[in-house]
Amino acid sequence: MQTESNLDFKPHLQLSHAVPNDPLVIRPIRAWSAINLRELWTFRELLYFLTWRDLKLRYKQTLLGATWVVMQPLMMTIIFTIFLGMVARVPSGGVPYPVFAYAGLLIWSFFSNSVSSSSASVVANGNLITKVYFPRLIIPLSAVCGRLVDFAVSSVILAGLLLYYRVPLTSRVIMFPVFVCLAMLLALGTGILFSGINVKYRDVSALLPVLIQLGMYVSPVIYPSTSVPAKWRMVYDLNPMAGILEGFRSSLFGGSLSPRALIASIATSLVLLIVSLFVFRRVEQGFADVI
Repeated sequence: MQTESNLDFKPHLQLSHAVPNDPLVIRPIRAWSAINLRELWTFRELLYFLTWRDLKLRYKQTLLGATWVVMQPLMMTIIFTIFLGMVARVPSGGVPYPVFAYAGLLIWSFFSNSVSSSSASVVANGNLITKVYFPRLIIPLSAVCGRLVDFAVSSVILAGLLLYYRVPLTSRVIMFPVFVCLAMLLALGTGILFSGINVKYRDVSALLPVLIQLGMYVSPVIYPSTSVPAKWRMVYDLNPMAGILEGFRSSLFGGSLSPRALIASIATSLVLLIVSLFVFRRVEQGFADVI
């Protein structure tokens, strides 16, 4: 039979060392450390596999496969050539309109598809984010890298059009990769910014297609920037895609390029990328909780 003293016995646990007085709180990093290049380099294989995975999933169970990469700008080129090149007679600076339009649609499709894919990439990879740690920046970066592969495939058609219409290349062709990289920087900065905001505010997924569609018509994609009235050129050149599009065409066909538009494109791309990296770094701490 248990005695009263045994029933009243209660062991006293020493919990002072087991549980800290002040709980650990994860706070956003206040110092400027948005880019950890060493960490990104450590996870470079993950970047490769995520890029390859996106490419496989995008064209899985499709009849034409990667041919759809070429079909989008090519079909739009045919439509715009009929209605703008033949009917409306939109000037193309002495370049055959199909080549002119395809070049613009090629670089614009790369930019718009990169922004669309990267802005939705963090939410789409929510299961991965909540299970394992890796630099979250790799997710939107892999989305843009996948679209860069699409751009390389579509460029084969551009080369074929240049040969078919016998458009000679100039010495400016060495600037071709420069403007591609500039478009990539702008797309990456825009995509990173929207991907971080989209985690908390899903309105981005509904608003972004409208902004991209609007951006196509306020950029010299299917018309030359020389068609813009002189009194509006200063404001028009502030559009970063204006300088990229005209510079991209200039590297292929020659012609003039507004230094003001080029400076605006470079400045906007760099500033937007820096700001987006800082914002992304500040909000990524809460991705796992919100997603």
